[in-house]
Amino acid sequence: MTDTQVVIAGAGPTGLMLACELGLTGVEVLVLERLPEPRTVESRAGGLHIRTMEVLDQRGLLDGFLERGRPRQDVHFSGLGIDLSDMATRYPYALLILQAEVERLLEERAAQLGVRLRRDAEVTGFTQDGTGVTVELADGSRVRADYLVGCDGGRSTVRGLAGIGFPGTPATMTAMLGDVELAEPPAADIFQERREHGRFSVLSYGPGWYRVLTNEFDHVAGRDEPMTMETLRKAMLKIAGTDYGMHSPRWLSRHGDAARQADRYRVGRVLLAGDAAHIHFPAGGQGLNTGVQDAVNLGWKLAAVVRGHAPEPLLDTYHAERHPVAARVLHNTRAQTALWRVDDHTSALRQMLDDLIGIDEVRLRLAGMITATDLQYPMEGTDDLLGRRISDLDLDRGRVYELLHRAHAVLLDLGGLPSLDTVVTGWADRVDVVRARPAEGSDLGADAVLIRPDGHVAWVTRAGERPDLDALRTALTAWLGPAGLQPRPRASRDCLGHDGEQPGQRRLHRLRGAGDQPGR
Repeated sequence: MTDTQVVIAGAGPTGLMLACELGLTGVEVLVLERLPEPRTVESRAGGLHIRTMEVLDQRGLLDGFLERGRPRQDVHFSGLGIDLSDMATRYPYALLILQAEVERLLEERAAQLGVRLRRDAEVTGFTQDGTGVTVELADGSRVRADYLVGCDGGRSTVRGLAGIGFPGTPATMTAMLGDVELAEPPAADIFQERREHGRFSVLSYGPGWYRVLTNEFDHVAGRDEPMTMETLRKAMLKIAGTDYGMHSPRWLSRHGDAARQADRYRVGRVLLAGDAAHIHFPAGGQGLNTGVQDAVNLGWKLAAVVRGHAPEPLLDTYHAERHPVAARVLHNTRAQTALWRVDDHTSALRQMLDDLIGIDEVRLRLAGMITATDLQYPMEGTDDLLGRRISDLDLDRGRVYELLHRAHAVLLDLGGLPSLDTVVTGWADRVDVVRARPAEGSDLGADAVLIRPDGHVAWVTRAGERPDLDALRTALTAWLGPAGLQPRPRASRDCLGHDGEQPGQRRLHRLRGAGDQPGR
């Protein structure tokens, strides 16, 4: 008997997105968050990239984010602008939205899906065996689960307790951040420059307040050094020659450019995602986005294993697919940090790169890397569509991404291929067969594709070709488990007060601590 099927440590964007993915499939989830209250002021991240908006769209969640965000049609590589307006997507822009708002929206969705959230609940230990994980909390209580996922940040307790290595490179510089008001702000909404003593940025984030950032390359701050308004003011005066009349700070923070990555994303029944698995300098705003996309890659796989649809080795594909993605993020953020340095040699290199970005092929390659739209997971087969994200085609019955709202795999038949029916019978509970026609001007160049729940192509037959049904069976088995496999029965339980409610009807419990009543 378990208390829940999956425990997630950490209620940041990664943990909450994973909770939503699992809750959508009916998996019982308990999120444990160390902090007693939601973040309302602190927001380390400030935007969503194209692929993150696409995966939110795949779940029918994007509209709420678009309503609260502000689009900007470019991103940057070390401060060098990259235009996104001609990217092949419905969302050719970055969306400026603070992390606190992202967390609020995801928490609301998790509540709708029956996810339970326990705040003021710090994980201090765990033991795992062949049937589950027992998680120990600071208040002395324990929770038993089938799996534990550490989404608890760069100083992850779960990672440390699991004995997972975190190799990488140490900090070489100091960055400071302040959300402040400015008496004399610069005219541009986003203003950044390199000067003799470092780099600074001033970003307009809302009516009357700004985010001020500084990078100093001649100093590595110690973890215990105080971070105050005066510290930030002195850095701005040193680098920019002015502090723009900053006052009334909302939040102050300091960080470096340490870049580290977990050497394993899974140890038995314990997994890592988000900052618990990888940290880096926040160049290009890739951290939150990488974590959310980790969650979408892991969520459907973990749900399939927990529900008994697929064998445990499916979880190993999470590390195989996502570890190289984060390694590339660490690589490009190290490069960006180096290009921000202020010596003459670096300035010459920046000028050359800026010239190269003027070439469309270079610009689009960098844009694809920053926005994660160029990812291609390893798949069996040679077709270039395999492993890539599916385009959101307009169909005669809606859009492709609307077909993914249930987090089911989709076999999309665009060519009227009745032979597919004979193959998918054994997976009828795990794959939706959709027959449709592309709208005018919307062409994939294929008669049929198998789309995984995360929106990546797992099998394809090109237009006019005879479909390889054996390859389709292989793909269905690899990603969805053996044909005809019955889901594992779930024992009833009453220890967490579900009272027979169905997914989507349970309320989100915000337990403040041992003996406290559910909040709000």
